[in-house]
Amino acid sequence: MRVADEGTELDRLVQDVQASVKYRDVCADLIRRIGAQELYKRRKFKEAVKSTRNKLHQVAGAYLVTGGHEPYTGWLSALAQAAETGKVEELRQACQQIMSNHTSTRERLPILDTFYTTLLAELAPVHSVLDLACGLNPLAIPWLPLAPGARYYACDIYVRMMAFLHDAMQLMGVPGQAWAGDILQSTPQQEVDVAFLLKIIPCLEQVDKQAGYQLLRAVRARHLVVSFPLHSLGGHSKGMLSNYERHFRELLAAEPWSWRRYEFASELVFVVSKEQ
Repeated sequence: MRVADEGTELDRLVQDVQASVKYRDVCADLIRRIGAQELYKRRKFKEAVKSTRNKLHQVAGAYLVTGGHEPYTGWLSALAQAAETGKVEELRQACQQIMSNHTSTRERLPILDTFYTTLLAELAPVHSVLDLACGLNPLAIPWLPLAPGARYYACDIYVRMMAFLHDAMQLMGVPGQAWAGDILQSTPQQEVDVAFLLKIIPCLEQVDKQAGYQLLRAVRARHLVVSFPLHSLGGHSKGMLSNYERHFRELLAAEPWSWRRYEFASELVFVVSKEQ
């Protein structure tokens, strides 16, 4: 074990990790937190850099189809052209095409027409949303039962992705904010009707085993939409449904909150109501 010298080795580790195209856009706060842990555990600097990259891959890197080469300018142009037509279906098609570049949102495309209407039926109209570790999920806004003037807040670890999504939300006429950050180090404090935690708990628990427990309690939302994948990235599904359902029940065991369970082809979802 070793203690990281934050003024030297940790700074160098962040630079080395961000030198990779795949991780150049990852917010430095998350790299520093994971890097400090790995420097403490590893005997060699190169081992710490490699293990930090591996951890980032588990958390998010594996889900980006284009591996750091996302054409955000082109995507924004396509959205602008679709929005200018004034036709919802044109905008939806443009959003679907872009969402196919992120594994998590791509898996949801076949069920998009019923996913949000089913989950939010008893909560609509929704006046505010917080989308945590969102990926490209804010592009599903055209499918959401949002109230007029509803605000949408989105956070993930990729700087350019969040800048793109901030501009995309403006094109879609939805006020709000998208920013890059480490939600475990600084959980967003917006008070909202609904918070999305879509397939993120297993990823976050790769970094911190208490992440799911802490995040469910720290988010200031009246309702939580919490989901888990039913298939791994490699296509395996054995035991995932029962394991994640048991884990969810354990996470909420100490709380008086009510919840409803939904099972889709690719996703197990729980809608949690914190209000009593």
